[in-house]
Amino acid sequence: MLRERGIQVTAQRLAVFGAVSARPHATADDLVDDVRASIGSVSRQAVFDALTMLTEEGLIRRIQPARSAARYEDRVDDNHHHLVCRACGGMVDVDCAVGYRPCLEAADDNGFSIDEAEVIYWGYCGDCQPAVGTSGA
Repeated sequence: MLRERGIQVTAQRLAVFGAVSARPHATADDLVDDVRASIGSVSRQAVFDALTMLTEEGLIRRIQPARSAARYEDRVDDNHHHLVCRACGGMVDVDCAVGYRPCLEAADDNGFSIDEAEVIYWGYCGDCQPAVGTSGA
């Protein structure tokens, strides 16, 4: 995929892309650790540079929920959303609510040509619900 876009293939870029694929929704700090475990010594800046380049090229997606560190995933071929647990911070993918992209049809587009929507659902995952005293309802 890198070569198809005319991007030089390096060990760092491959390791970063592989780390994002192996652990969707990981933070940049988590990915630095994963890349170092994979290829050894690599600077934080090299990992951050690779994340930026891969994001700009559309090969990975950067998600930044409110009050949270940015996270990265390689699921970029659709317009899906995310569930985030308020207690543990866990994040999972969720498809659009009705099987098509209703979220791309704003009530008033204000003259914009909309091509992406970012929806984040907040709540408590099944593991955290008993600890916070909620049943999720």
